[in-house]
Amino acid sequence: MVYLSTFVAVCGSFAFGSCAGYSSPTENAVREDLSLSLAEYSVFGSILTFGAMIGAITSGPIADLIGRKGALRVATSFCVAGWLAIYFAQGVLALDLGRLATGYGMGVFSYVVPVFIAEIAPKSLRGALTTTNQLMICGGVSVAFIIGTVLTWRALALTGLVPCAILVFGLFLIPESPRWLAKRGREDEFQTALQKLRGKEADISQEATEIKEYIETLERLPKARFLDLFQRRYLRSVIIGVGLMVFQQFGGINGVCFYVSNIFESAGFSPSLGTIIYAILQVVVTALNTTVIDKAGRKPLLLVSASGLILGCIITATAFYLKVNELAIKSVPALTLIGILLYIGSFSAGMGAVPWVIMSEIFPINIKGVAGSLATLVNWFGAWAVSYTYNYLMSWSSYGTFILYAAINALAIVFVVTVVPETKGRTLEQIQAAINA
Repeated sequence: MVYLSTFVAVCGSFAFGSCAGYSSPTENAVREDLSLSLAEYSVFGSILTFGAMIGAITSGPIADLIGRKGALRVATSFCVAGWLAIYFAQGVLALDLGRLATGYGMGVFSYVVPVFIAEIAPKSLRGALTTTNQLMICGGVSVAFIIGTVLTWRALALTGLVPCAILVFGLFLIPESPRWLAKRGREDEFQTALQKLRGKEADISQEATEIKEYIETLERLPKARFLDLFQRRYLRSVIIGVGLMVFQQFGGINGVCFYVSNIFESAGFSPSLGTIIYAILQVVVTALNTTVIDKAGRKPLLLVSASGLILGCIITATAFYLKVNELAIKSVPALTLIGILLYIGSFSAGMGAVPWVIMSEIFPINIKGVAGSLATLVNWFGAWAVSYTYNYLMSWSSYGTFILYAAINALAIVFVVTVVPETKGRTLEQIQAAINA
């Protein structure tokens, strides 16, 4: 039941990836069919992140009010409405409204999916199962990149409905988060859900007692408001959650991801071949990550990942430096390919998935909605800021851009070493008690 529940939830992550990957392979066809200017298409591409920011702000309160499954249903309905609006669009308004709606769904999914999985999984599987969230996002992006080369843009919009359909039906088969049910005082449903997730024969008495005792302690605290996040007892978990999202985004991932074909093209490497290799590598490394996160731990993966990101940025910066100064021109395409593949491989090995895993583990349940919304909002603001400034930075200095990203990833190493705790092999209650002691 844990595996089935995770599979249903990560269909939301795949839907997220489908939305994110849609604008790259369809640009020329959409602009031609609907006579859009480059500026109009840029609005269509970037309005997704504005929808996601609104989704991020509202995702925590929605998940706290109507449950994790209820929030997944809301996100799915926005994605379905958005994809249909894009499919039937005859002009720029319907196109942008559809993109805004799918962005809203993405913003809600990006918070609710890892939180739901963390709350249903036993501690020995929690890291691996929460990492499947990032794996399915990568899968959705990669599938959109690859099938977008053969399908029309309207047909590609319809494929976005497939994971939504699985979610709609799958949610009838799986239980609600036991921790949320306990927090709402729904005792019988809490016991039933936990028993379903652990198996008919499993003894759930100790786990049930731990969850209830922890929630009773939290219930004695006043209901969290936004400003409460900055109280001393919560400040450390907020700094960890928000800080990891800042470093994940400002290390340059959305600049590289959104414009990867342009990077290959400007370096003289085949953009279509480069993008397909990039998409496949991203999925393979993220899949391997799910097998090691509960053995290696969260911190070592973050440190290895950030080190690889620095090296990937330096190699790419070197390639652009050689190109600008017309030195060893023949080596530029190969160096760019190595740098970008090392960059995306390293990101997929840790910085992609692990911040979401830690975010789902560190916030006490009474502030989880507000704090999770803040962390997710910061993530989406970073995604917008990096994708918006990337072209301006590249026109300022192509190699300088990647040196800047390398410096931010170096700061990420300092942050992880000094601030981030190891959370593997501990219950959510143990983690939160240790951080907020």
